[in-house]
Amino acid sequence: MASPTKRLVLVAGNIGAGKTSITEMLGQQLGWQTGYETIEGNPYLGKFYCDMGAWSFHLQVFLLGQRAQQHLDAARHAASFIIDRSIYEDYHIFARALLELGNISAEDFATYERLYRILVPTLPKPDLLLYLRAPVESLVARIRARGRGMESGISADYLALLDKYYEEWMAAYDLSPVLQVPTADWDFVNKPSHTQVVVQKIQDKLSGKEDVVFPENGG
Repeated sequence: MASPTKRLVLVAGNIGAGKTSITEMLGQQLGWQTGYETIEGNPYLGKFYCDMGAWSFHLQVFLLGQRAQQHLDAARHAASFIIDRSIYEDYHIFARALLELGNISAEDFATYERLYRILVPTLPKPDLLLYLRAPVESLVARIRARGRGMESGISADYLALLDKYYEEWMAAYDLSPVLQVPTADWDFVNKPSHTQVVVQKIQDKLSGKEDVVFPENGG
């Protein structure tokens, strides 16, 4: 079901919230192009996991450029695009967490922040931000279930820190309309009725309706 209007939609949310799954599902349902996080060609990721203090700044600057290019390419594409994770989260969530946990110096963070604040205003604004929310205990269970090696060290405390930053960011976010999607009790991949609800809610939000709200429980 392709949209006659070109759209740029970003999917945001904590680790394990369901961003990749919902991006894939919506791309199929709406006939949109999809963009995902990738580790291919990232020269810093492996080094970062070996020594976060030494490589956090390098990784964040690399990701800033990578996500900016992805954002621009999607905005310039003739078809509608939905992207798994936004460039905004790199600064508002993950760089701030690195700073709080002592993995990036205050000087390096300030340099990164300066680059971010110069770059981001030059990017086209999205048409919609999907913010996926789930309790930390649900995130922990999903992360354990998918068993990715590089996620094995993610703790509930870290997820709670990220969750705090997400809520602060959402309270101030004003670049586009936001549709908050509770994912703990919704299964947008395996339940067709749930899938149709999220598709309709997105279409309602993109059409300009202001009172589009998801119930917490999918039934």
